[in-house]
Amino acid sequence: MMAAALGAALAFGAPAAIAGTAPVNPNGSAPASAPAAAPKAAAPASQSATWAAGTRAYLVISAPGDSTAIRSAVTANGGTVFSSFDAIGVIVAHSASATFASTMRGVSGVQQVGATRTSDVPADAYNPALPANPAQSSTAAGEPVRADMSQIKADQAWAVTTGSPSVKVGILDTGVDDQHQDLAPNFNAADSVSCAYGKPDTRTGAWRDVDTHGTHVAGTVAAAKNGKGVVGVAPGVKISAVRVAEPGNSFFFAENTICGFVWAGDHGFKVTNNSYYTDPWQFNCPDNIDQAAIIEGVKRAQEYAESKGSLQIAAAGNEDYDLAHKTTDTASPNDSTPVTRTITNACMDIPTELPGVVTVAANGTGVTKASFSNFGQGVIDVAAPGQDVYSTLPGGKYGTKSGTSMATPHVVGVAALIASANPGITPAQIRDKLATQANDIACPADGRCTGTTANNSFFGEGQVDALKAVGATPPAGKYFENTADFAIGDNTTVESPITVSGVTGNAPATLKVGVNIAHTYIGDLKVDLVAPDGSVYTVHNRAGGGTDNINQVFTVNASSEVANGTWKLRVNDNAGGDTGKIDSWNLTF
Repeated sequence: MMAAALGAALAFGAPAAIAGTAPVNPNGSAPASAPAAAPKAAAPASQSATWAAGTRAYLVISAPGDSTAIRSAVTANGGTVFSSFDAIGVIVAHSASATFASTMRGVSGVQQVGATRTSDVPADAYNPALPANPAQSSTAAGEPVRADMSQIKADQAWAVTTGSPSVKVGILDTGVDDQHQDLAPNFNAADSVSCAYGKPDTRTGAWRDVDTHGTHVAGTVAAAKNGKGVVGVAPGVKISAVRVAEPGNSFFFAENTICGFVWAGDHGFKVTNNSYYTDPWQFNCPDNIDQAAIIEGVKRAQEYAESKGSLQIAAAGNEDYDLAHKTTDTASPNDSTPVTRTITNACMDIPTELPGVVTVAANGTGVTKASFSNFGQGVIDVAAPGQDVYSTLPGGKYGTKSGTSMATPHVVGVAALIASANPGITPAQIRDKLATQANDIACPADGRCTGTTANNSFFGEGQVDALKAVGATPPAGKYFENTADFAIGDNTTVESPITVSGVTGNAPATLKVGVNIAHTYIGDLKVDLVAPDGSVYTVHNRAGGGTDNINQVFTVNASSEVANGTWKLRVNDNAGGDTGKIDSWNLTF
């Protein structure tokens, strides 16, 4: 996802925000070890009489609901409404007026306005060219189990389930070649779309790949178990393509991502794969008026999708960068002329750092850290193979790519298997199960790796394990949850109890504490687990600044504590101005 090492260089020298690919070799031979440029589609030739040079795109944000008055204000102030997502209060507006944004910010009911680009909206937005439908080559029979599948025990998990066709997975990417022999059996055209430019395009084939990236990702998730080519982690589920990349450059602008997330929520996707960041900003900073609107718009769309039952899983990026200690951004804006700027942890890599999104790091060979993979204590949730991954390519072909882009679909596949084995499971429960079932990986001899074996900055909760993820439900009495809401007021302390019974002996050294706190400034909060004897284990201590919400599974060494008794989650708010609630929490022994 980090731009400096990714994508193909444009005329001005900045790459798109694909989360890493290595050179494609249709014959499957090993590529270079670090992510490199992927081939790009030719720029579209379509034009439109309505297009004008200088046209820019804006997010106009208001309260969710009827946007009639604000849409009228857009028109009255020199803009046009390109698309509107009333359920989340986001309008995508176009205007060539230099004063459009500042004027709209003064309109009653408008909460935020932000430009999503530093370049013009392409003419193709008004008359999009359909992507190519490549001729298909065939391959000889043969479907060997690959090392990455064995590494996460997907091949063993298939004995339990290959995934349910009722589970829909959205591939939010450069598009998918739906005619590929290994993808066609599982492709769901009815729920596929192009969201390029920020408006759903449901024409047949609009979802097809304008690169190779999305097709490769799709194969890792759900290539069919049909005796040909490769097998995906969840070869029985259905995949839909949501093309959020624009042709010619594979940019993923905010309005495209917003369209994709709303589509995911409205079309029942249980999981989405997001191997990119939202261009043109590698990091979006809340003290920038445009970037603040991007953060809010994409955040609302993600929350909407999750509220409809969809879990978003995203790549951590490929610059070997510590996301927990941000200092500089040298790659933004990548749609014009990048400049070096000083940033802080308040600046967000979107969508991977949004609350509720599962952030995936890449393993190299075995359980090593891939050299390119980003990291960060409290940022990385889980890890998966991302080095030299062999998968599908457009035109019935196959090839190898590397990147956190390639790690993410392994996790998405495991999540799809979890959903298949547990009908009705919620996004929060899938998140918890991904963390609980991951295999711990200790820090290597690298001073940048911080944390414990159970949860550290390189691997988070560890490498996903498909077999454990679809195994039998934990024995009765081992999982406990309190879903009651407990309000968190300014400068107050609140406790939510869970009574544990039926567990023999002491709690484990890897007690999993799932925390779901809704709060608008988590830097105010200290969060403790209180054992039945009163012992206190701090899991969050005023970190995160103005970030919203804590949705995380913490690992606590509680092996000195008797398991049975009343445990409490204690939350102390240490400042004024922001409030929230304990939404739910759980313990897994």
